[in-house]
Amino acid sequence: MADLNKLAKMLEELDDLMAACMKCGMCQAVCPVFAETMREADVTRGKIALLENLAHEMIKDAEGVQERLNRCLLCGSCAANCPSGVRIMDIFLQGRTIVNTYMGLSPVKKAILRGMVGNPKLFNALLDFGSKFQGLFTSQANELLGSSCSKFLSPIIGDRHFSPLAKQSLHSKYGTIDTPAGKSGLRVLFFPGCVADKMYTKAGEACLKVFRHHGVGVWMPAAQACCGIPALSAGDRVAYNKMVKFNVNIFGDGNYDYIVAPCGSCISTIHELWPQFAGEYPKDVQDKIAKIAKKAMDINQFVVDVLGVKPTEAPKGGTKVTFHDSCHLKKSLKVSEQPRDLIRMNPAYELVEMSEADRCCGCGGTFNLYHYDLSKKIGERKRENIVSSGAKVLSTGCPACMMQITDMLSQNNDSVSVKHSIEIYAETL
Repeated sequence: MADLNKLAKMLEELDDLMAACMKCGMCQAVCPVFAETMREADVTRGKIALLENLAHEMIKDAEGVQERLNRCLLCGSCAANCPSGVRIMDIFLQGRTIVNTYMGLSPVKKAILRGMVGNPKLFNALLDFGSKFQGLFTSQANELLGSSCSKFLSPIIGDRHFSPLAKQSLHSKYGTIDTPAGKSGLRVLFFPGCVADKMYTKAGEACLKVFRHHGVGVWMPAAQACCGIPALSAGDRVAYNKMVKFNVNIFGDGNYDYIVAPCGSCISTIHELWPQFAGEYPKDVQDKIAKIAKKAMDINQFVVDVLGVKPTEAPKGGTKVTFHDSCHLKKSLKVSEQPRDLIRMNPAYELVEMSEADRCCGCGGTFNLYHYDLSKKIGERKRENIVSSGAKVLSTGCPACMMQITDMLSQNNDSVSVKHSIEIYAETL
């Protein structure tokens, strides 16, 4: 009965969120999934029509409802262009939670999200162990990009070209970092995020280098959990709550001015979603989350807007680099010019704009896992725009986008490397 009451309450909340949608169809023009499938069920308007009768549809075909809701990148393009200001991402996240609560979590997802990712010590230990033996099952795919492929794992991962785990993760290399504020007078909580901690460690190292150069004190607890966005996107509020509370218990009473990350997805989750979905938490936890969320800031924004780093002029004649606006970074956090400013700080590069720089790359986290063929089609459009720009380097502010774009470039043997924008700036220090 408790679960039925919970479902009823969530359905009521969902109805309130959907009331503002006018079914105008503006979302069609910007939805990357709809652009590939041309199916009304894949666009926001079609999904909202489904959700308006969710209780009946779940009883009739719960798996079908789940499949249709999961065919969404959660890129926020529809929300950013909605004339009515409908909170579309809230609607979809709530819808996925309702369906997952009704159906229950599969044993595989439960093991991954609650047993592994939701247990930071185990998660770190498993991936640290895996990094030492991954070469037994993979082979190099592209030397420039450092990507790998695996015939052995192809029945599971398909023909993906992926970035391997780092030989040494940030947490295993540094443990806990705890340094006082220097000449800047500032101290940050550094949240590298799962991907920068375990795969793209160069981005994490670049952040630490920037902090040292500008005299910014750093607190990086060795024990950090995932920000929770994979679990929330999967509709698993139990695993999500576990990850959030783990981090809040560590971060809540810390002495720092900002919480900074090199991942737009992590920061948008902490800044926007943590307080938004904190209603069920005790008052003291809600207060800590509100305090943390206000301090959350992307690394590009921190360096430019807080530390005051800005170029005097745009360099010419260097290696051409183009920038991809990740969805969470631009559409959620409104950060777009700052990473470009950091790229312009390096005279060895010349920034050239690609077409559709802010169009989704097709990653979408778990979307890439469950709908890889569709993810790949969307990614190919991004890859074509990158190559057409004539750039030799693709830069972005999101490690997840780096994974997706590396896959697309590697499979086509393109001579384009991939770097985080903070890496390019750190090269000048």
